[in-house]
Amino acid sequence: MRIVIDGMGGDHAPTEIVKGVTWAAKEIDDELIIVGDEEKIKEELSKYSYNPEQIKIKHASEVITGEDSPVKAIRRKTDSSMVVGISMVKNGEGDIFVSAGNTGALMAGGIFILGKIEGIDRPALASVYPILGGIPSLLVDAGANADCKPKNLVEFATMGSLYMEKVIGRPNPRVGLVNLGTEEGKGNALMKESFGMIKEANVNFIGNVEARELPAGVCDVIVCDGFTGNIVLKLTEGMAWRILKVIKKKFTESAVSKLAAAMLAGKIKELREDFDYSEYGGAPVLGVKGAIVKMHGSSSANSVKNTIIKAKPYFSENVISTIESEMALIHSKES
Repeated sequence: MRIVIDGMGGDHAPTEIVKGVTWAAKEIDDELIIVGDEEKIKEELSKYSYNPEQIKIKHASEVITGEDSPVKAIRRKTDSSMVVGISMVKNGEGDIFVSAGNTGALMAGGIFILGKIEGIDRPALASVYPILGGIPSLLVDAGANADCKPKNLVEFATMGSLYMEKVIGRPNPRVGLVNLGTEEGKGNALMKESFGMIKEANVNFIGNVEARELPAGVCDVIVCDGFTGNIVLKLTEGMAWRILKVIKKKFTESAVSKLAAAMLAGKIKELREDFDYSEYGGAPVLGVKGAIVKMHGSSSANSVKNTIIKAKPYFSENVISTIESEMALIHSKES
Protein backbone atom coordinates (compact mmCIF):
# COMPACT_ATOMS: atom_id res chain seq x y z
CA MET A 1 0.00 0.00 0.00
CA ARG A 2 1.19 3.53 -0.78
CA ILE A 3 0.20 6.15 1.78
CA VAL A 4 0.64 9.77 0.72
CA ILE A 5 1.13 12.36 3.48
CA ASP A 6 0.75 16.14 3.21
CA GLY A 7 4.11 17.25 4.61
CA MET A 8 3.23 20.95 4.70
CA GLY A 9 -0.32 20.96 6.09
CA GLY A 10 -1.08 21.78 9.72
CA ASP A 11 0.21 23.99 12.53
CA HIS A 12 3.37 21.94 13.17
CA ALA A 13 4.37 21.00 9.63
CA PRO A 14 6.75 19.72 8.50
CA THR A 15 8.41 18.94 11.86
CA GLU A 16 5.70 16.85 13.54
CA ILE A 17 4.47 15.41 10.25
CA VAL A 18 7.87 14.01 9.31
CA LYS A 19 8.51 12.73 12.82
CA GLY A 20 5.14 10.96 12.82
CA VAL A 21 5.87 9.38 9.44
CA THR A 22 9.17 7.95 10.74
CA TRP A 23 7.36 6.57 13.79
CA ALA A 24 4.71 4.93 11.58
CA ALA A 25 7.43 3.41 9.38
CA LYS A 26 8.66 1.43 12.38
CA GLU A 27 5.28 -0.25 12.77
CA ILE A 28 4.13 -0.85 9.18
CA ASP A 29 5.83 -1.99 5.98
CA ASP A 30 3.86 0.20 3.57
CA GLU A 31 5.42 2.82 1.32
CA LEU A 32 5.09 6.32 2.79
CA ILE A 33 5.34 9.33 0.46
CA ILE A 34 5.69 12.79 2.00
CA VAL A 35 4.57 15.60 -0.30
CA GLY A 36 5.96 19.11 0.08
CA ASP A 37 9.07 21.26 0.02
CA GLU A 38 11.77 18.68 -0.67
CA GLU A 39 14.57 20.64 1.00
CA LYS A 40 12.62 21.20 4.23
CA ILE A 41 11.41 17.61 4.37
CA LYS A 42 14.91 16.25 3.79
CA GLU A 43 16.19 18.47 6.59
CA GLU A 44 13.62 17.02 8.99
CA LEU A 45 14.22 13.44 7.85
CA SER A 46 17.96 13.86 8.48
CA LYS A 47 17.16 13.89 12.20
CA TYR A 48 16.02 10.27 12.09
CA SER A 49 17.23 6.94 10.83
CA TYR A 50 14.88 5.63 8.15
CA ASN A 51 14.73 3.42 5.09
CA PRO A 52 14.74 5.62 1.92
CA GLU A 53 13.10 2.75 0.07
CA GLN A 54 10.11 3.03 2.41
CA ILE A 55 9.89 6.78 3.05
CA LYS A 56 10.01 8.85 -0.12
CA ILE A 57 9.54 12.53 -1.00
CA LYS A 58 7.36 14.08 -3.70
CA HIS A 59 8.28 17.73 -4.23
CA ALA A 60 5.55 20.38 -4.21
CA SER A 61 6.47 24.06 -4.29
CA GLU A 62 3.29 25.59 -2.83
CA VAL A 63 1.37 25.39 0.44
CA ILE A 64 -2.36 25.91 1.08
CA THR A 65 -2.70 27.78 4.36
CA GLY A 66 -5.57 28.05 6.81
CA GLU A 67 -6.28 31.55 5.56
CA ASP A 68 -6.68 30.53 1.91
CA SER A 69 -10.11 30.37 0.31
CA PRO A 70 -10.68 26.60 -0.12
CA VAL A 71 -12.00 26.55 -3.68
CA LYS A 72 -9.66 29.23 -4.99
CA ALA A 73 -6.67 27.54 -3.36
CA ILE A 74 -7.42 24.18 -4.98
CA ARG A 75 -7.85 25.79 -8.39
CA ARG A 76 -4.88 28.18 -8.23
CA LYS A 77 -2.27 26.42 -6.12
CA THR A 78 -1.94 23.43 -8.39
CA ASP A 79 1.57 22.63 -7.15
CA SER A 80 0.59 22.70 -3.48
CA SER A 81 1.27 19.68 -1.29
CA MET A 82 -2.48 19.11 -0.93
CA VAL A 83 -3.39 19.25 -4.62
CA VAL A 84 -0.37 17.16 -5.63
CA GLY A 85 -1.17 14.57 -2.93
CA ILE A 86 -4.84 14.21 -3.85
CA SER A 87 -3.89 14.04 -7.54
CA MET A 88 -1.53 11.16 -6.75
CA VAL A 89 -4.50 9.18 -5.41
CA LYS A 90 -6.51 10.16 -8.49
CA ASN A 91 -3.71 9.01 -10.82
CA GLY A 92 -3.09 5.74 -9.01
CA GLU A 93 0.29 6.83 -7.59
CA GLY A 94 -1.05 6.56 -4.05
CA ASP A 95 -3.84 4.68 -2.26
CA ILE A 96 -4.60 7.00 0.67
CA PHE A 97 -3.99 10.71 1.23
CA VAL A 98 -3.55 12.04 4.78
CA SER A 99 -3.47 15.76 5.63
CA ALA A 100 -3.63 18.10 8.62
CA GLY A 101 -4.18 21.07 6.31
CA ASN A 102 -7.10 23.40 5.54
CA THR A 103 -10.30 21.34 6.03
CA GLY A 104 -12.36 23.27 3.50
CA ALA A 105 -9.64 22.96 0.87
CA LEU A 106 -9.30 19.23 1.56
CA MET A 107 -13.04 18.74 1.05
CA ALA A 108 -12.98 20.87 -2.10
CA GLY A 109 -9.96 18.97 -3.40
CA GLY A 110 -11.66 15.66 -2.80
CA ILE A 111 -14.76 16.77 -4.71
CA PHE A 112 -13.06 18.59 -7.61
CA ILE A 113 -10.09 16.27 -8.14
CA LEU A 114 -11.46 12.85 -7.19
CA GLY A 115 -15.16 13.49 -7.75
CA LYS A 116 -18.17 12.44 -5.71
CA ILE A 117 -19.42 8.88 -5.49
CA GLU A 118 -22.48 8.42 -7.70
CA GLY A 119 -25.57 9.12 -5.62
CA ILE A 120 -23.78 11.16 -2.94
CA ASP A 121 -24.97 14.75 -2.82
CA ARG A 122 -22.73 15.93 0.04
CA PRO A 123 -19.46 14.21 1.07
CA ALA A 124 -19.00 14.35 4.83
CA LEU A 125 -16.29 14.43 7.47
CA ALA A 126 -16.49 11.52 9.91
CA SER A 127 -14.77 12.02 13.26
CA VAL A 128 -14.07 9.60 16.07
CA TYR A 129 -16.09 10.56 19.17
CA PRO A 130 -14.58 9.48 22.52
CA ILE A 131 -16.65 7.38 24.91
CA LEU A 132 -15.88 7.34 28.64
CA GLY A 133 -14.47 3.92 29.46
CA GLY A 134 -15.71 2.45 26.20
CA ILE A 135 -15.11 2.06 22.48
CA PRO A 136 -15.36 5.36 20.55
CA SER A 137 -18.30 6.22 18.31
CA LEU A 138 -18.17 7.85 14.86
CA LEU A 139 -19.77 11.26 14.30
CA VAL A 140 -20.96 12.21 10.80
CA ASP A 141 -20.92 15.07 9.77
CA ALA A 142 -18.18 16.73 11.82
CA GLY A 143 -18.30 20.12 10.11
CA ALA A 144 -18.18 19.87 6.32
CA ASN A 145 -21.87 20.68 5.71
CA ALA A 146 -23.47 23.33 7.89
CA ASP A 147 -26.77 23.26 6.00
CA CYS A 148 -28.26 19.88 5.12
CA LYS A 149 -31.31 18.27 3.57
CA PRO A 150 -32.87 15.06 4.87
CA LYS A 151 -31.31 13.00 2.06
CA ASN A 152 -27.87 14.21 3.20
CA LEU A 153 -28.43 12.82 6.69
CA VAL A 154 -29.46 9.50 5.14
CA GLU A 155 -26.18 9.52 3.21
CA PHE A 156 -24.25 10.28 6.41
CA ALA A 157 -25.99 7.42 8.22
CA THR A 158 -25.26 4.97 5.39
CA MET A 159 -21.61 5.95 4.89
CA GLY A 160 -20.91 6.16 8.62
CA SER A 161 -22.42 2.73 9.22
CA LEU A 162 -20.35 1.15 6.43
CA TYR A 163 -17.14 2.83 7.64
CA MET A 164 -17.74 1.76 11.23
CA GLU A 165 -18.32 -1.82 10.14
CA LYS A 166 -15.54 -2.13 7.55
CA VAL A 167 -12.77 0.00 9.10
CA ILE A 168 -13.47 0.08 12.84
CA GLY A 169 -14.69 -3.51 12.80
CA ARG A 170 -18.00 -3.13 14.59
CA PRO A 171 -20.73 -5.32 13.03
CA ASN A 172 -24.26 -3.94 12.63
CA PRO A 173 -23.43 -0.59 14.26
CA ARG A 174 -26.23 1.31 16.01
CA VAL A 175 -27.11 4.56 14.24
CA GLY A 176 -28.58 7.48 16.17
CA LEU A 177 -29.92 10.85 14.98
CA VAL A 178 -28.94 13.76 17.25
CA ASN A 179 -32.11 15.58 18.29
CA LEU A 180 -33.57 17.55 21.20
CA GLY A 181 -35.63 14.58 22.35
CA THR A 182 -35.77 10.83 21.83
CA GLU A 183 -39.42 10.59 20.81
CA GLU A 184 -40.31 10.21 17.15
CA GLY A 185 -41.75 13.48 15.88
CA LYS A 186 -39.37 15.66 17.91
CA GLY A 187 -37.28 18.45 16.43
CA ASN A 188 -37.50 20.75 13.45
CA ALA A 189 -38.63 19.91 9.92
CA LEU A 190 -35.17 18.58 8.99
CA MET A 191 -35.09 16.18 11.94
CA LYS A 192 -38.65 14.95 11.49
CA GLU A 193 -38.25 14.15 7.79
CA SER A 194 -34.75 12.72 8.28
CA PHE A 195 -36.04 10.35 10.98
CA GLY A 196 -38.50 8.71 8.62
CA MET A 197 -35.99 8.42 5.78
CA ILE A 198 -33.18 6.96 7.93
CA LYS A 199 -35.70 4.53 9.42
CA GLU A 200 -36.26 3.16 5.90
CA ALA A 201 -32.54 3.01 5.06
CA ASN A 202 -30.41 -0.15 5.26
CA VAL A 203 -28.89 0.70 8.65
CA ASN A 204 -29.44 -0.32 12.27
CA PHE A 205 -31.31 2.85 13.22
CA ILE A 206 -32.15 3.17 16.93
CA GLY A 207 -33.92 6.52 16.59
CA ASN A 208 -33.30 9.95 18.06
CA VAL A 209 -30.56 10.43 20.65
CA GLU A 210 -29.92 13.41 22.91
CA ALA A 211 -26.50 15.07 23.11
CA ARG A 212 -26.16 14.27 26.81
CA GLU A 213 -26.26 10.55 25.97
CA LEU A 214 -23.43 10.65 23.44
CA PRO A 215 -20.47 10.43 25.90
CA ALA A 216 -22.03 7.27 27.35
CA GLY A 217 -21.98 5.49 23.98
CA VAL A 218 -25.72 5.45 23.27
CA CYS A 219 -24.97 4.69 19.61
CA ASP A 220 -22.05 3.72 17.39
CA VAL A 221 -22.72 6.17 14.54
CA ILE A 222 -23.82 9.67 15.49
CA VAL A 223 -25.67 11.41 12.65
CA CYS A 224 -26.18 15.17 12.46
CA ASP A 225 -25.67 18.16 10.20
CA GLY A 226 -22.15 19.58 10.12
CA PHE A 227 -23.07 22.69 12.13
CA THR A 228 -24.38 20.62 15.04
CA GLY A 229 -21.62 18.03 14.71
CA ASN A 230 -18.80 20.54 14.91
CA ILE A 231 -20.31 22.17 18.00
CA VAL A 232 -20.80 18.77 19.68
CA LEU A 233 -17.18 17.79 19.00
CA LYS A 234 -15.63 21.06 20.18
CA LEU A 235 -17.84 21.29 23.27
CA THR A 236 -16.95 17.71 24.22
CA GLU A 237 -13.25 18.28 23.64
CA GLY A 238 -13.26 21.55 25.58
CA MET A 239 -15.22 20.15 28.52
CA ALA A 240 -13.02 17.06 28.68
CA TRP A 241 -9.75 18.96 28.90
CA ARG A 242 -11.25 21.48 31.32
CA ILE A 243 -12.38 18.68 33.64
CA LEU A 244 -8.93 17.07 33.47
CA LYS A 245 -7.31 20.40 34.39
CA VAL A 246 -9.66 20.81 37.37
CA ILE A 247 -8.88 17.26 38.53
CA LYS A 248 -5.15 17.95 38.27
CA LYS A 249 -5.54 21.18 40.25
CA LYS A 250 -7.59 19.49 42.98
CA PHE A 251 -5.04 16.69 43.29
CA THR A 252 -2.14 19.12 43.81
CA GLU A 253 -3.71 21.39 46.43
CA SER A 254 -2.36 19.57 49.48
CA ALA A 255 -0.08 16.75 50.61
CA VAL A 256 -3.08 14.47 51.16
CA SER A 257 -4.51 15.14 47.69
CA LYS A 258 -1.07 14.58 46.11
CA LEU A 259 -0.89 11.20 47.85
CA ALA A 260 -4.36 10.35 46.53
CA ALA A 261 -3.26 11.43 43.04
CA ALA A 262 -0.26 9.11 43.22
CA MET A 263 -2.52 6.21 44.19
CA LEU A 264 -4.94 6.97 41.33
CA ALA A 265 -2.31 7.86 38.72
CA GLY A 266 -3.14 4.87 36.55
CA LYS A 267 -6.86 5.66 36.46
CA ILE A 268 -6.23 9.32 35.75
CA LYS A 269 -3.99 8.32 32.85
CA GLU A 270 -6.75 6.07 31.48
CA LEU A 271 -9.23 8.95 31.71
CA ARG A 272 -6.82 11.25 29.86
CA GLU A 273 -6.33 8.65 27.14
CA ASP A 274 -10.11 8.32 26.69
CA PHE A 275 -10.19 11.95 25.54
CA ASP A 276 -6.87 12.02 23.69
CA TYR A 277 -7.79 12.47 20.02
CA SER A 278 -4.20 11.74 18.98
CA GLU A 279 -4.78 8.08 19.85
CA TYR A 280 -7.75 7.66 17.53
CA GLY A 281 -6.34 8.70 14.17
CA GLY A 282 -7.91 11.10 11.68
CA ALA A 283 -11.33 11.79 10.23
CA PRO A 284 -12.11 10.19 6.86
CA VAL A 285 -13.73 12.23 4.10
CA LEU A 286 -16.65 10.01 3.09
CA GLY A 287 -18.38 10.27 -0.26
CA VAL A 288 -15.51 10.98 -2.66
CA LYS A 289 -13.90 8.53 -5.08
CA GLY A 290 -10.69 8.10 -3.15
CA ALA A 291 -9.43 7.55 0.39
CA ILE A 292 -8.74 10.88 2.11
CA VAL A 293 -8.21 11.27 5.86
CA LYS A 294 -8.15 14.60 7.71
CA MET A 295 -5.96 15.05 10.79
CA HIS A 296 -6.42 17.76 13.41
CA GLY A 297 -4.61 20.98 12.43
CA SER A 298 -2.47 20.83 15.56
CA SER A 299 -1.63 17.15 15.17
CA SER A 300 1.41 15.85 17.05
CA ALA A 301 3.77 13.19 15.74
CA ASN A 302 1.81 10.60 17.71
CA SER A 303 -1.42 11.67 16.03
CA VAL A 304 0.25 11.51 12.60
CA LYS A 305 1.55 8.01 13.31
CA ASN A 306 -1.83 6.73 14.50
CA THR A 307 -3.69 8.33 11.61
CA ILE A 308 -1.41 6.67 9.05
CA ILE A 309 -1.73 3.25 10.67
CA LYS A 310 -5.48 3.40 11.32
CA ALA A 311 -6.29 4.80 7.87
CA LYS A 312 -5.12 1.64 6.10
CA PRO A 313 -8.44 -0.29 6.27
CA TYR A 314 -10.19 2.60 4.49
CA PHE A 315 -8.45 1.37 1.33
CA SER A 316 -7.79 -2.29 2.08
CA GLU A 317 -11.41 -3.03 3.05
CA ASN A 318 -12.77 -1.46 -0.17
CA VAL A 319 -14.94 1.03 1.72
CA ILE A 320 -15.37 3.31 -1.31
CA SER A 321 -16.64 0.54 -3.59
CA THR A 322 -18.95 -0.66 -0.79
CA ILE A 323 -20.44 2.83 -0.46
CA GLU A 324 -20.84 2.98 -4.25
CA SER A 325 -22.72 -0.33 -4.24
CA GLU A 326 -24.97 0.70 -1.36
CA MET A 327 -25.83 4.06 -2.95
CA ALA A 328 -26.62 2.33 -6.25
CA LEU A 329 -28.96 -0.02 -4.37
CA ILE A 330 -30.68 2.90 -2.62
CA HIS A 331 -31.26 4.74 -5.88
CA SER A 332 -32.51 1.61 -7.66
CA LYS A 333 -35.22 1.28 -5.00
CA GLU A 334 -36.19 4.94 -5.43
CA SER A 335 -36.54 4.68 -9.21
